[in-house]
Amino acid sequence: MLAYPTAINRLRIVKIQEVKRESPTIKTFAFYDRLCGKAKPGQFVMVWIPGVDEVPMSLSAIRPDGLSSITVANVGEATKTLHQRKPSDALGIRGPYGNGFTLNSGKVMIVGGGTGLTPLVPLAEKLVGLTTKIAFLLGAKTRDELLFLDRIETTFSRADARIIATTEDGSYGWQGVVTDPAEQILMKERFDTIYACGPEQMMHQMFLTAERYNTPLQASLERLMHCAMGLCGSCVIGKFRVCRDGPVFSTEQLREVKSEFGRFKRSFDRRKIGL
Repeated sequence: MLAYPTAINRLRIVKIQEVKRESPTIKTFAFYDRLCGKAKPGQFVMVWIPGVDEVPMSLSAIRPDGLSSITVANVGEATKTLHQRKPSDALGIRGPYGNGFTLNSGKVMIVGGGTGLTPLVPLAEKLVGLTTKIAFLLGAKTRDELLFLDRIETTFSRADARIIATTEDGSYGWQGVVTDPAEQILMKERFDTIYACGPEQMMHQMFLTAERYNTPLQASLERLMHCAMGLCGSCVIGKFRVCRDGPVFSTEQLREVKSEFGRFKRSFDRRKIGL
């Protein structure tokens, strides 16, 4: 517990500053919080929706002045209630928790799918100026569900970067899944680091591709998290606790849990269930 200062664990009440609709089912909620302003891309917070539940969320914006945001899909009771919140409504915040992405220089590839783009955009904003070249690949089922495209284009407007969008229905960019152009690029070019976040089966495919081309990978995993401090065991994958040892894992760590990664997660009663 000494690794977790009291201020981080203490529930802070924040007011929603702005609500932005990103897609028909996804909204971004902005708020001010001093500790979140010091977070690393890839870390997460526990968000308390009064009267409903507390759920883990990646930070989709991190600013030094403390203006931060979470980007949330409407997929359950807690997120449905959160989607009804308006500016000036209150939320509870704990964190930030976990290990974020390690910022590497050189030539990097960023691969994100769906709401997995949430922690990758603040990562990209940190990498601009640090890396020599960036390829940012983002995917979704349809154009309406393709997140943060304008923000990504603005971020890289003065950088040596490629932005490749994919949609499964072909309504924008490449038709197919985001791992397809990623592999085509890796067949021809060498990268120093790959960063990935999205559906776990997508990340598992990127892990296999990264191994094939001998490229280091950092992937952000999602699991059920109740305590966020490594005590309850709800987020275990192999020998690791995602809330403490992750949520960002390296190639070396993923090799140690390859019997579970991309195949199983834990249910509310901690049983393994297939992905």
